[in-house]
Amino acid sequence: MSTENLHDKEAISKLKKLAEKTDIGMFCTHVKDTKHIHAIPMSTQEVDEEGNIWFLFSSESETYKHLQDDKTVCLLYSDIKNYNFLSIHGVAEISGSKVLIDKYWNKMMEVWFEKGKDDRHIRALKVIPSEAHYWDNKTNKLVTFFKVAASALSGEPMDIGRQGHLNI
Repeated sequence: MSTENLHDKEAISKLKKLAEKTDIGMFCTHVKDTKHIHAIPMSTQEVDEEGNIWFLFSSESETYKHLQDDKTVCLLYSDIKNYNFLSIHGVAEISGSKVLIDKYWNKMMEVWFEKGKDDRHIRALKVIPSEAHYWDNKTNKLVTFFKVAASALSGEPMDIGRQGHLNI
């Protein structure tokens, strides 16, 4: 696997492509007074032009409670169909802005917020990445499988993808 570190606009573009294509990421927060991580699946609403990742969530959730004590988070995206992976560490900011809630509201949110977009517990959540790393398959899953098998049989290394830091 080759290394390709990306910077600035290229890094944001890669982050946007992988996070929005995968959509659902595991959103990890820290549980106060323990070494435990709390992880839940969350749907990415947008990766903006600055590389910030946006979500909608509830102020009644465990995630919200954890963020009151520690704003550092980790996002993990796994597109196993295409062998693409993304790990992001960052800081969360919470907003009750109706403008942001309107912007990110969609039909899928109705499943989570039965009272609709006027539910007083809805919050917009912005993750500002401080560190990100990706693993990107250069080919589809089937070709990758054959490359790995050929490499194992021949003993010759094959370049099956890229990995690197995203410096945003």
